[in-house]
Amino acid sequence: MKSRETLIRLKRFQVDDKRRQVTQLETMIAEFERMASELDTQVAAEQNRSGIHDINHFAYPTFAKAAMTRRDNLRTSVDGLKAQLADAREALAGAFEELKKVELIDERDKEAEKSVVAQREQAEMDRIAAGRISAR
Repeated sequence: MKSRETLIRLKRFQVDDKRRQVTQLETMIAEFERMASELDTQVAAEQNRSGIHDINHFAYPTFAKAAMTRRDNLRTSVDGLKAQLADAREALAGAFEELKKVELIDERDKEAEKSVVAQREQAEMDRIAAGRISAR
C-alpha cells in the first residue's frame, strides 16, 4: 500500500510538472506575441515619421528594418513554441491519464479491502449471535 501511495504522489508530481511546462510555454508565447505587436507599432511609427513605407526604398529607416527582423524572429519563435506547447499538452494529458489509472486502481483496492473487513465483521456478528442463540 505504501508503494502505491508513493506512485500516486509521483504521478501527481509529474502532472503538476507538465502543467507548469504548459503554463510556462503559454506565458512565453503571449509575451513574444506582445513584443511582436509592439515592434509592429514601432515599425509603423518609424515609417510614418520618415514618410517612407517601401521597404526597398534606399532611404528606408534602418531601425524599421531591424525591428521587422526582430518581429519576424519572434514570430518564428512563437511558431516553434506553439509546436512545443502542443507536445506539452499531449504529455500533460498522458500524465493525467496515468494518474487517473493509478488512482482508480487504488480506489478499487481500498473498496475491496473495505468489503473484506465488512465480511469479517459480519461473520463475527453472526458467530456472536449464533453463540447467544445456542446458549438459550
